[in-house]
Amino acid sequence: MLDKLASGPQSESERLDIAADQAIAACGGNMRSTIRALILANEFLEYELCEMFKAVTNSRARGKPPGERADWFD
Repeated sequence: MLDKLASGPQSESERLDIAADQAIAACGGNMRSTIRALILANEFLEYELCEMFKAVTNSRARGKPPGERADWFD
């Protein structure tokens, strides 16, 4: 699956066409199933992003420095 995406330089359009074809093939050619799977994947990513945002916001509210800024209080 990834071999087609990784093989040589391609335009953004070609890369997206290949990815779309692979998504459709993974759903047995059923477009409705493909769209549902993509919506589900997108909702999962939105949920993960929201959880990450809450974690970062809560740690800053408690006064914890970001991990990459260990010298924040020095």
